[in-house]
Amino acid sequence: MFFGKGIELFRVFGLPIKIDPSWFIVAALMTWSLSMGVFPALQPGLSMALYWTMGVVGALGLFTSVVVHELSHSLVARRYGIPMRGITLFLFGGVAEMAGEPPSPRAELFVAAAGPAMSLAVSIAGLGSALLVSALGGPEPVRTVISYLAVLNAVLALFNLLPAFPLDGGRILRSALWHWKGSLRQATRITSRIGSGFGFALLAWGIAQTFWGGGFVNGLWSFLLGLFVHHAARESYRQLLLREALGGEPVARFLRSEPVAVPRHISVAEMVQQYVYRFRYRMFPVVDDSGRLIGCVRTRRIRELPREEWDRQTVGAIVERCNAENTLPAHVDALRALTQMSRTGVSRLMVVEGDHLLGVLSLQDLLRFLSLKMELEEAA
Repeated sequence: MFFGKGIELFRVFGLPIKIDPSWFIVAALMTWSLSMGVFPALQPGLSMALYWTMGVVGALGLFTSVVVHELSHSLVARRYGIPMRGITLFLFGGVAEMAGEPPSPRAELFVAAAGPAMSLAVSIAGLGSALLVSALGGPEPVRTVISYLAVLNAVLALFNLLPAFPLDGGRILRSALWHWKGSLRQATRITSRIGSGFGFALLAWGIAQTFWGGGFVNGLWSFLLGLFVHHAARESYRQLLLREALGGEPVARFLRSEPVAVPRHISVAEMVQQYVYRFRYRMFPVVDDSGRLIGCVRTRRIRELPREEWDRQTVGAIVERCNAENTLPAHVDALRALTQMSRTGVSRLMVVEGDHLLGVLSLQDLLRFLSLKMELEEAA
């Protein structure tokens, strides 16, 4: 819910593992910090080439740890029937992207607890491995990297257990409140406010670190992390309201009763003058003389046509066939429509029944409805 398409690296158990461009920033900083600061301090006297090797291995180990953490969430979520879009790594770690809410407080509890439990298990296994390497007289750099990753996994688990939504601890708290109050919305509202407050606390801590000790880099990191947690907490509650507002709502409720459709027989010049300049849409449905939908025309297609051809060419000559990106069956709900718009970047969808155009659904109309409903919900 917070990311674009990202870069897909590979799939695990059918789940795409993606990288948001912001992840490359933290990967570079992490490798540099481990190579130039952490490992030289933990084990002095080694060559710079070996420190950089340890730094790269350590950064890859952290990458793997985050994937394993989020994969645990994803596999447990699928067990409870929650659709998963995949795992995305970004500036502050990773997120398992769920396409819906858990079906029960029990499901929420087990899905949320799976990640920290796996990170703690990896930490314990790492400490055991480090002790084994030391007992067998293995290379000290190997023991150092394994020990450090074990500590990082413990920190990852403990940080995620903080009761600040949408962190795992906040989701565990939400499951308890959901069970107690019997309302997912109320539980989400309470925990999102706690998460938002925690985000503000991190913001303030980051500012204090920057100006009154602690270092600029640490302060900036805390500030950015607080900003993310605050935004994620508010956005998670908005996502829930969105699903409740649009889930089950027929798209017919949001259709314009008289959609603007262009006849196929008029010239491109007439279309520009009578439709493009007047309505300022980027896409128009095209109908034949009987009103049957035959396709659409995008303003991009008009720009590709030489200006001297506008008077000679008809709209029917440049019409494009309808496809799954710009059309929607009449029976689907508005939430699916919004998801389709988000996935494809198309802000106006033609709602059809067979080859008959029922209307045009616009993103602007959906957002206007959502904005009004969320204002009323948040004020309640």
